[in-house]
Amino acid sequence: MTTTSPEHLEQKVALQRDQLAQTVDQLSAKLDVKHRAADRVARTPKPVLLAPVVLAVAVVGLVVWRRKH
Repeated sequence: MTTTSPEHLEQKVALQRDQLAQTVDQLSAKLDVKHRAADRVARTPKPVLLAPVVLAVAVVGLVVWRRKH
């Protein structure tokens, strides 16, 4: 049987507390969809983001043009 000093127990508790805090931070970051999406948009090149807009404008323009002719 080993006896554990209060200091050793306090160190173990502090280590477990730190590990738990890291785990909570990781889970929080993983569940923050809004922030993750914003990061992804920030890392995406601007021409890639512009392509769907240009395509949508072209489709709307084509529909309007076909209705008039």
